[in-house]
Amino acid sequence: MTSLELYSKGACVWIPDPDAVWVSALLLQDYSPGEKHLLLQLSNGKETHYPVLSHSDLPPLGNPGILEGENDLTALSFLHEPAVLHNLRVRFLDYSSIYTYCGIMLVAINPYDQLPIYGEEVIDAYSGQDMADMEPHIFSVAEEAYRTMTREEKNQSIIISGESGSGKTVSAKFTMRYFAVVGGAAQQTSVEEKVLASNPILESIGNAKTTRNDNSSRFGKYIEIGFGRKGDIIGANMRTYLLEKSRVVFQASAERNYHIFYQLCASRELPEMRGLKLDAPEHFRYTSQGGEMQIPGTDDLSDLERTRNAFTILDVQPDQQMELFRILSAVLHLGNVNIQASGRSSDRSYIDADDHSLAVFSKLLGVEGPQMAHWLCHRKLAVGGEMLVKPVSGQQAIEARDALAKHVYGQMFAWVVQRLNSALRTQRGQTKSFIGVLDIYGFETFDRNSFEQFCINYANEKLQQQFNRHVFHLEQEEYIREELTWSRIEFSDNQQCINLIEGQLGLFDLLDEECRMPKGSDESWVQKLYDQHLTNKPHPHFQKPRMSNSAFVVLHFADTVQYECNGFLGKNRDTVFEELINILKASQSELVAELFQQQGNLSSVANGSVRSGKRATKEHKLTVGFQFRQSLQMLMDTLNSTTPHYVRCIKPNDLKEPFMFDPRRTVQQLRACGVLETIRISAAGFPSRWTYEEFFSRYHLLLRGSQGQDQAQASCRQALPQLIPDPDQYCFGKTKVFFRAGQVAVLERLRAERLRVAAVNIQSRVRGWLARIRYTRICRATVTIQRYCRGALARRLALTLRYTKAALIIQKTYRMVMVRQLFLMIRQATITIQAFTRGTMARRRYRLLVVERAAVLLQARVRGWLARQAYRRVHSAVVFMQCCVRRRAARRQLMKLKTEARSVEKYRALNKGMEVKLMQLQLRADQEARESAALRETLHAEREATSAELVALRATVQKLEKQKQEKPQPCEKKVEERRRAEEKASQEILQLTQELQALQKEKDLFCKEKEDLSACLFEQEKAQEECVREAVSQAGASLRAALDEERRKYQGLLREFTRLEQRYDNLREMSLLTESSKGHRRTDSTQSLSLEPLSPSPTALSPQSLNPLTPFPSAFSYPEEVRRVSVTSPSMERRASVWSLETPLDMLMERMDVAKDPAVKMKGEDLAHAYDAVRVANKFLESQLRSQRSQKEEELEALRCQLSHAISGSSSDVQRQELQELLEAREQECVRLRRELKELKNTVSLRRLLTLAFTQETPSQPKPATVTGLLECRKRDETKLIKNLITDIRVDSALSLPPGLPASVLFLCVRQADCSGDQTHARSLCSAAVTAIKAALKKHSNDVDMTALWLKNALLLHDLLTQHSPKQTLDSDDLVPLTADLSDLIRTLSDLCIQAYQQLLSITEKRLQNIIVPALLESETIPGLSGSAVKLGTSRKRAGSDPRTVGGDAPTMAAVLRELGALHTALSHQALPPSQMEQAFHQLTYLISASALNSLLLRKDMCCWSRGMQIRYNVSLLEEWLRSRGLQSGGTVVTLEPLIQAVQLLQAGKKTESDAQALVQTCTALSSQQIVKILTLYSPHSDLDERVTLNFIRTVQGLLKGRSDGQPPQLLMDVRRVFPVTFPYLPPPALHAEQLVIPDCLKISFLRRA
Repeated sequence: MTSLELYSKGACVWIPDPDAVWVSALLLQDYSPGEKHLLLQLSNGKETHYPVLSHSDLPPLGNPGILEGENDLTALSFLHEPAVLHNLRVRFLDYSSIYTYCGIMLVAINPYDQLPIYGEEVIDAYSGQDMADMEPHIFSVAEEAYRTMTREEKNQSIIISGESGSGKTVSAKFTMRYFAVVGGAAQQTSVEEKVLASNPILESIGNAKTTRNDNSSRFGKYIEIGFGRKGDIIGANMRTYLLEKSRVVFQASAERNYHIFYQLCASRELPEMRGLKLDAPEHFRYTSQGGEMQIPGTDDLSDLERTRNAFTILDVQPDQQMELFRILSAVLHLGNVNIQASGRSSDRSYIDADDHSLAVFSKLLGVEGPQMAHWLCHRKLAVGGEMLVKPVSGQQAIEARDALAKHVYGQMFAWVVQRLNSALRTQRGQTKSFIGVLDIYGFETFDRNSFEQFCINYANEKLQQQFNRHVFHLEQEEYIREELTWSRIEFSDNQQCINLIEGQLGLFDLLDEECRMPKGSDESWVQKLYDQHLTNKPHPHFQKPRMSNSAFVVLHFADTVQYECNGFLGKNRDTVFEELINILKASQSELVAELFQQQGNLSSVANGSVRSGKRATKEHKLTVGFQFRQSLQMLMDTLNSTTPHYVRCIKPNDLKEPFMFDPRRTVQQLRACGVLETIRISAAGFPSRWTYEEFFSRYHLLLRGSQGQDQAQASCRQALPQLIPDPDQYCFGKTKVFFRAGQVAVLERLRAERLRVAAVNIQSRVRGWLARIRYTRICRATVTIQRYCRGALARRLALTLRYTKAALIIQKTYRMVMVRQLFLMIRQATITIQAFTRGTMARRRYRLLVVERAAVLLQARVRGWLARQAYRRVHSAVVFMQCCVRRRAARRQLMKLKTEARSVEKYRALNKGMEVKLMQLQLRADQEARESAALRETLHAEREATSAELVALRATVQKLEKQKQEKPQPCEKKVEERRRAEEKASQEILQLTQELQALQKEKDLFCKEKEDLSACLFEQEKAQEECVREAVSQAGASLRAALDEERRKYQGLLREFTRLEQRYDNLREMSLLTESSKGHRRTDSTQSLSLEPLSPSPTALSPQSLNPLTPFPSAFSYPEEVRRVSVTSPSMERRASVWSLETPLDMLMERMDVAKDPAVKMKGEDLAHAYDAVRVANKFLESQLRSQRSQKEEELEALRCQLSHAISGSSSDVQRQELQELLEAREQECVRLRRELKELKNTVSLRRLLTLAFTQETPSQPKPATVTGLLECRKRDETKLIKNLITDIRVDSALSLPPGLPASVLFLCVRQADCSGDQTHARSLCSAAVTAIKAALKKHSNDVDMTALWLKNALLLHDLLTQHSPKQTLDSDDLVPLTADLSDLIRTLSDLCIQAYQQLLSITEKRLQNIIVPALLESETIPGLSGSAVKLGTSRKRAGSDPRTVGGDAPTMAAVLRELGALHTALSHQALPPSQMEQAFHQLTYLISASALNSLLLRKDMCCWSRGMQIRYNVSLLEEWLRSRGLQSGGTVVTLEPLIQAVQLLQAGKKTESDAQALVQTCTALSSQQIVKILTLYSPHSDLDERVTLNFIRTVQGLLKGRSDGQPPQLLMDVRRVFPVTFPYLPPPALHAEQLVIPDCLKISFLRRA
């Protein structure tokens, strides 16, 4: 099949369009050779005829749909301009991917938006990965350069180009940031920080706002980042090119001057800036010409603060910064100097003596104002050996002023770059290799192009030539490596255009020659150009405009540009009068004088020249063009000596709108930056290349013969000639088969045709099989119907027979029932008669029996009564006799007792000890007698009073009776009144009774209402309590989360402090090595610099020094005191020299209020810097902890206020009052309980004091405590014990010890020293043990088993000391507390446990880091699953990439499980608590999940169904391993959930809306960005699968909008996230020396049992 056969019906082609550049169309009929038109259907449904005059006029073919959105443009089947443009548009608009590979080049489209793809987690994901495996990214190019440098030990270059506004500067910044992170060992050292700090400085003084870009770099720079032998950054160097100095004095409309001027104007109100006499930018001529004073979204004041901080980091002192700001301010004031013309023909000029701007300018620069005013308006000429002073015109004076301003700014810029280079210069050894980052201007063309655009386009011509030759060289290398027979590829070389510019009698030569002419002008120069390149020797790349005689046209590789010659000579000369320079040389400002004193010593690459009245020397006449050519040639030599990597930045639109794609502007830049040239070179050769195995996997159905994978190459060589008849369209290499452009599409068409034929064959067989199945089913159905019909007839006959038989049975039964009923009725009547007769006879006999029974009963009762009467009489007689006998015996006993009572001895025996009782009873009896007498007297008096009263009452009664008898009877009238009164009273009583009943009813109602209200109130109180409880629980949860966050921050600060400490040790060793190499003798260096001796003394190491980072602010001062003591040595005279200049670190120490210690000012600059850096870090950590503590207290107070507001707002006044009373009651109860507890504690303490005092009063010798089972270590054996037990113990011996044996021995020794009263020895021994454990951890920093051993011992020693601390044993009487206060050492041990735990995880993480992705994502655990799923175009590997590991060398899940098993074995061997193991594996599983998921999100080849199946199986192996060891709890399996859900997303259906809803509901652990990214990257690896449509992705995005993830919007997981570790306190059992089995290998037999 030829390429013409691909123009068949249904094929996709591209046709030109004036707006969209290219549009797609479908062929409606097959194309036959000789036809003049193609019938096409456009995307809008319109049909059109496309003219075709020859085969070359055929429109370009479209690529297969499987290649849409391909991340490498060279992997496309058809390589042409519309395919490239469409692929970039699809990736940019549909997939939001701004990066795309194009062979060795990275195409970056500016999104004009902030994207979350540059975080540290992205850097971690790209670090160490192959460029071919990852999604295109600027970090991928940086990683490729870094890996190539470290692997091949060859210098690298990253060339970033593009027009203004395309994002070059941002790409360069991200590249340097990547190197700073990767080359700085995951932490920024001073060099990496300085490299990053150079960016804001260069942006402020070298960037400006243009019409195309708000932050356009107006200079080019090449930064060489130097790396050491270990791949760490040790220095940097910077070179700049062609600063646009004309912008200082002129800006076009809607543009700004350099950012630094506006930053200074914005900060004019600062106290230190008031002396600059600045004003708003619109009041200065040099900042107001463009009309733009502010850039939206930027803050000039904060940008200046950032610039000043960067200056500080780069060792620029504050006074020098102010000098720079004075120079810049002076430039602004110079532009406002008013120059006035005078004279008849205005050939003179002058400046007023009281000109304010000139006065401020002179004051700021420290020069004489009258001299400056004079030489701005005059010039000196040499005539006949005499010096003449000639006045100049006003225009010439203004030009001289602007030239001076440009020269001053240029000198300042060069000084800043020189100072940056001196700060970035390596100080840690010789640079082994470097990576250069070139951020240079791209091809520029404006409405008016001048000298700057000419130089810029010349530089781009040189870079494009270098790029073309490098691409061509790589292509040829690939062919040679594969031993192909190839012909030379022709490519467009722009050497002719370069010769026109830089060759002999070229544009630069003629320009320099014209500049040397005394009366040279722009017009004469352009006339020479016309004569040389149009008339004498016409050049194909030079043209003359039709309508202008002062311009010329150059045909560049990118476009045709017309240059206006006005100003070329002046800008090339860049002349400044010598008199003005001499004035500046004499400036009182040291920096100004330094800037212009060095002018005579500048190299040939310096910008500008000085013009004087005398004949200048040749070196003073170096033009700007000559200098630029020299610097550009140096740059090209550097680039040719390195391995280049290319980044081409594209500006998608001129409106700076986010994600807006303008195809015309994009195509213009693609043509200008060489992307299409790369495509053309690739298309000219063999752009499509497959390994034989991949080709066999994809096209094995087209091959014949053996189908084995081992014979793939032979099969390909045998079958390809039949598939592609033209042998020039393919070529066989050693390991690959190469194809011309379009041949892969031919193979795809053949493959599709073969699949179509196979599908038709399969369909015919399936249809025949379906027809046979249908016939069989019809036959079976017919037989079944017949069977059912015959069965129905048989059942009907059987039913008729059944009915007949039933009728006969019914008749027979009915007749039988009738006869039986008659028989039963007669029988019942007979039985009834018999029953009545028998009943009558039985009742008669019963009556007779009843009468007889009654007579017998009467007789029995009478006889019984008579018998009982006789018994009672006999019983009474017997009882009387017994009483008589017993009375007689009692009398006899009484007489005997009376006789004994009269005996005195008996009386005394009975009443012995009763004298006191008798006296008491006697006294009581006397008292009762007295009381009885008093009562008798009172009773007698009362009786007498009563009797008298009774007599009086009787007399009164008698008198009343007499009156009654004498009084007449009452009248009837009074009786009637009494009766009425009684009736009235009765009525009132009745009324009151009724009212009482009504009140009773109301009372009942009120009671009922009260009960209802009580119930309602109870429910409300219950609801309120629930609300309060819920609020308290939420507040508690938030507080717990805050506590976890604080713990995580604290442990992170502790880890950072450990890193700083390690860095300090490294710098100390380096300083010692440096000084020893110089021949210095420092006998006390070891003693003065050792912060942690292995054999400490009681005074050499304070306990506070062991705790450099504690939650309390006061803990930060302790390490400083220790360092002051340890650094001070007797030989202070040797280190008496002090730095004369104040470093930025000193300024930072003053700002952080850290005192500078004179004892540490040594000769070693690195050591002093590192020491001060540690002190500043301590102060910074202290301030950070204080701020966190205050912030936590504020959050707690805010939570309490919110809780009180919630309570007050949700209840009524009554409920609020009741709740308040309830709270007050509970508070009072709590106060009472606390008071009682305090009293009880006081009682216990008093009892202990009394016991202690009682024991002290005993005559025996006092002892602190009597504890047995301890070990005694003498002071002289302390160092030996620490050495044998911790420091010098062998690994095999240590691992054979029982868990925690060293800690147990140390504790028993400390306990014995404490019990003996030697607290100093106890503290010294404990401090030495902590220091030795810390040293052992550093010694075994890569050993999992030893780290776990010392973690166990540190944890056990911490628990033992905590258990026996006075605070812990306060409420326990079983344990005897330690008398020494070791709380600070306990805190130090807690921090040491955290450090050991972090070191343990760090070792395992380092081992797992490089095998997680290959084992979890790439390993083929299920063989053959993805063997045939080879995607089209993925086999094109990148140049310089590492060879992939295959076979047994590739890491598998067994390697991951082996590393995890080693950690689990080490932890289990040391018997660490299960909670610690769960926390450790929770951290590791999170690392595994995050690393694998991040790699999955950045690798398109992994996002397919088959690979998802492999990953899911690998994850299941990890889950099974965790469950088999009981580690599934504690969140270890939960951390794998995001990876599991991502794999489920790959395997789920992705077509309908229900599928979208199911995905959103299932993938709850994934963020919205991650879900969309996986759907976007999903690539079908076989024809059975389909790509995810954009409509489905938009549907998922719409469903995800309503879901709140509860997490910040980020694409990748934070791999560096560290979960805080907690060590729960577990009181160990009682410890005795007899329980310990100490082996002889420890050699600690000198310990004695106490």
